[in-house]
Amino acid sequence: MKQDSTRNAAYTVDCEDYVHVIKFNPFDSGDACSLIAYGGNNYVVVGTCRFQTLRTFCHGISVDAIARSPETRLDALPPQIRQAALMIFDGHSDYINDLVFSPKEGQEVASVSDDHTCRVWDLEGNEKAHFVLRSPGMSVCWHPDEAFKLMVAEKNGTIRFYDLITQQAILSLECEQTPLMSADWCLKNTLKIGAVAGNDWLIWDITCSSYPQDKRPVHVDRARLFRWSRVNENLFATTGYPGKTTTQLLVHHLGHPQPILTGTAAVGSGLTWHRTLPLCAVGGDHKIFFWVTEM
Repeated sequence: MKQDSTRNAAYTVDCEDYVHVIKFNPFDSGDACSLIAYGGNNYVVVGTCRFQTLRTFCHGISVDAIARSPETRLDALPPQIRQAALMIFDGHSDYINDLVFSPKEGQEVASVSDDHTCRVWDLEGNEKAHFVLRSPGMSVCWHPDEAFKLMVAEKNGTIRFYDLITQQAILSLECEQTPLMSADWCLKNTLKIGAVAGNDWLIWDITCSSYPQDKRPVHVDRARLFRWSRVNENLFATTGYPGKTTTQLLVHHLGHPQPILTGTAAVGSGLTWHRTLPLCAVGGDHKIFFWVTEM
């Protein structure tokens, strides 16, 4: 790795391809380091936070969403890597925007698509549940403390929670603005939901109201991604829309009126937080950029 002060990143790592999506392993993989995966135009690369490439999986198509299974282990013999970018699910009729493994056993995968559906699959690709949405599904989240609930965020500004036992919607939140591009369920506090819509970030406390408790304009070129830190319930990051000359990364703390960190990445896309450290990463043109915050 090398220092890269010109783009405000703590470190950069060179890649062989444009990085469309990037994801730290959200689960304990049985090793002191964390696994990280990124998807390019033709393949998925899996490596460790020592930044040694473990394996490259060739697809021949662009990879835009990755989900890691809790079954992934580095302390098993042989080591096991399972992620949904490498599995085939046949049923959606349009672009898949997000997918996630069930957080406990990793035996099911949920996905959302531009075809106005959220679907839940077993590992053989059999559809186990099907939810009809009112607009494209942009994000889907499965919380380890709420294993029988699924959070689905739609482009029209609605976020719904589904009971997977009854397969019914049980709660909805409203942005009151569009387009909603990304939403996330806080790992450290199940009552907190965050999203970006239009130029703003929005935060809900689901015990208080179905409307945002707080919101703030942050990206003049539209906001694209929202991700909670996995170690601090008041820390989160947002990015501007990819495809610009530079994509702005902002790290926010709910106790501060202004972003606590600002960074730019050339043609950035993807956003992920480390499982145990205040470290986030953004993909770019043949690079991955890393930022560290002390908050």
